[in-house]
Amino acid sequence: MLRLRCVHSFLGRLLHGGAVNRDQVLEQLRVCSAEDQVFDVVGKNKAKLTVNHVSSAVGMLWQFQKEKPQMLRTVELIKCHPQFLTLRVLAENKIALMDDFMLVDMLYSFLRLNVDPHDSLVQQLVSEAWLRIDRFPMASLSKFSICLSDQHLQHSPLMGHITSIVDQRLSSIDDARILTTLMISMSSLVSPRLRDALISRADHLLDTMDPSNYNNPRRVVQFLRNVKHSYRPLLEKCNKIILCNIPKLDAENISIIMGLYQSLQFNNCDFRLAVKQRLKELIDSSTDPFSFTKLFVALAPMASQEIRDGLENTALLLADELNAHQALAIAEALEEIQSRNLSLLNKIALVIQRNLHCYKPVEVARITQALFLLQYQNPELFTKLRNILVNFLLRSFFPYEVTMLTRVLSMLPCPRLDEGVISRVDAVVTQCNLNDLNTISFAVAKWVRNDPSYRHNTPSKYVRLLQTLNRCGHERLQTADRLDLVLEELKYISGEWFEEMLLEETMVTLKRMMDQINWTNVPELALFLTRINHLCPPLMDRIASMAIKDIDKIHHSATYATLLPFSVLNYDPVQADELYDVCIQRFTPHIRSFDPHLLVLLAYTLAVADCFPEELVKEIFSIDFLGKLDAQLETLPDNLNMRTRLRLMELNRAVCLECPEFQVPWFHERYCQQLQKKGNGTVSPVQQQIHKMLGEVLGGINYVRVAVVTPYFYTADFECILDKHLQPLPYSEPSTLQISDRGKVHWGTSSVENMRDELPPGAQRVAVDFLDSKSFCKNSPHMKGEALMRKRHLEILGYSVVQIPHFEWNSMELSTPDAWKDYLKKNLFRELSS
Repeated sequence: MLRLRCVHSFLGRLLHGGAVNRDQVLEQLRVCSAEDQVFDVVGKNKAKLTVNHVSSAVGMLWQFQKEKPQMLRTVELIKCHPQFLTLRVLAENKIALMDDFMLVDMLYSFLRLNVDPHDSLVQQLVSEAWLRIDRFPMASLSKFSICLSDQHLQHSPLMGHITSIVDQRLSSIDDARILTTLMISMSSLVSPRLRDALISRADHLLDTMDPSNYNNPRRVVQFLRNVKHSYRPLLEKCNKIILCNIPKLDAENISIIMGLYQSLQFNNCDFRLAVKQRLKELIDSSTDPFSFTKLFVALAPMASQEIRDGLENTALLLADELNAHQALAIAEALEEIQSRNLSLLNKIALVIQRNLHCYKPVEVARITQALFLLQYQNPELFTKLRNILVNFLLRSFFPYEVTMLTRVLSMLPCPRLDEGVISRVDAVVTQCNLNDLNTISFAVAKWVRNDPSYRHNTPSKYVRLLQTLNRCGHERLQTADRLDLVLEELKYISGEWFEEMLLEETMVTLKRMMDQINWTNVPELALFLTRINHLCPPLMDRIASMAIKDIDKIHHSATYATLLPFSVLNYDPVQADELYDVCIQRFTPHIRSFDPHLLVLLAYTLAVADCFPEELVKEIFSIDFLGKLDAQLETLPDNLNMRTRLRLMELNRAVCLECPEFQVPWFHERYCQQLQKKGNGTVSPVQQQIHKMLGEVLGGINYVRVAVVTPYFYTADFECILDKHLQPLPYSEPSTLQISDRGKVHWGTSSVENMRDELPPGAQRVAVDFLDSKSFCKNSPHMKGEALMRKRHLEILGYSVVQIPHFEWNSMELSTPDAWKDYLKKNLFRELSS
């Protein structure tokens, strides 16, 4: 009996103790379903709140906000609630009691709830985290790195410490979410070695993760964008995962991914077609300003005119509800599609004008550029924008910001430039990279031309600034020691200032770094040489040898860029045959994975070099491929669309003329006729002069035809016929120069049907072409590939071709009518007699 009483007593104490130990505050918090309920529990239990209670309450407040759409969040109301202050004070007092997970989670939640980074609570949480950072588990380290990024501490010693920890423990990270978050946070601090190690680890983890999680590959793409490294194998892997998740993506995520792809110059046909379809599906549900703006920016540039009109009508209805940044995004999209919807433009401009005080310097520059390029007529608004730009520029110390403000300011008409602007630009140019220096030179050139005193002499303020730009550019090139960094700065550089002041020094610098040319930078260097139209045998020989040596490491799509200068600039290195062979072997197994437009450009580049791989040609001129190309062209920007269509026509012509055995039909007749109608036939004084001289040489103007359209739609500048005795034959209807209403001279073009007269036996058609500077390399009289291909094709069409280089016709030796006539006789009759 006594034993039974003891057991009963023990159970009673145990049960009573269990009831006492139950955390009633935590239970009350757990059943809360809204922020007000959380604050109610906090208010009633202030004295009882432990560190666990505070952590749970703060975490729940953020969780409730996170679950709401962006536009319905009430963070500002939460911040102003009296009990939120209670939680902040308690959290600050209990930092020492927090474990590592709780410490980082608390910091993350408070920052997400917009507590100021300078607040003492945030400062103390960061300080405590720094003391414990070496023992943090990777999940907490990853979350802490996000917190530092939120506070703009990406370049801080603390982020450097995290980068070092990740470098040491990289092989232990098995969660793609943890790794990709760290990659973005550390991206501004990683070395090339660590970058490659992170890419390798991410590549492995993407294979092991749940493929329905599209945020991981999106973060990898963001990392590649941040480090400016377009690593194609990983990009393509990320794209495949993202493609599988298109049905789940909203307009915001699509817009983000498209922006990242654009920055990396990654065009993927399947992605663009899929997101175009997905965005069309989202039109009806994107009715609020936030989601509609994202939809408009992503869809409008690749939509049909009918869908564009619908989007513009909706934008007009929503315009008054747009905030400052949404109006900016719509304005830039309207500029991209070159909209002429004046009602919408006026509405957007009104919203922008109301919010001018909200914009940062670069945003004001973007607004000004968009409205200017749209040719928006509002002098009052442009005056305001100009004043704001000047004020921002006078206060700015960031080179990229000063450069952009300077460039946009130079677009606007201005009778006289503020001396302070020149002084500010002069003060920062020593910190500018080559691309920034080039941009500023454009602006200075415009200011010089627009300055009223320019007619008398160039004002000294501009002279001094131009001298500084020249000196800084030369110094930057002379002290450069890494080829990859130089190529990055040269990526978009062009124009008179660069060509006149820096091109020679640039080539010296590139030759000095020739031993740094390897498979990783071969495509970028090849693109640069093509773009500046500069023939440099030593560099091109090195490109060829590196490409041959490491072709298996070069991505198959990069064979296009690699071959471009050899084809365009018509340069055959010693290993030319081997170079073309290895590149063709590299891309041939991957033909079907190329973007259609890129495959067309690649095939055209090979055709210029008189190279026609059968498998490539047959793929491009298959019904399936042409259908896919048509679909892709609808999603491409107008300039790339037109360029691709033109290259397809030129490729079709080349294959028909040079490879009739492939039996590819000529299907561009109507396209060429449309181009002819749109074409500008205005002729230069030199062509008029040659026309006159040819008439005198041949015995009359009726012996020469001008602007003759050949079969397959080449246009020969001049045509004449010489019989078997090299005597000119007259045309029954000579073509003449026509004078338009505005006094401009145009060629009177002949139709293809009318110009193919039967030739007498032994007679020969002669095409005479004047070759301007575009047909030659910039630094030499070396003829480019397209001019040679044209000659090849005209010869196949039955012409003897006489090409008159501009530097010969305009030389000192040919400075009299007799000398020009002798030159024409010699070339005409030498061509025939040979």
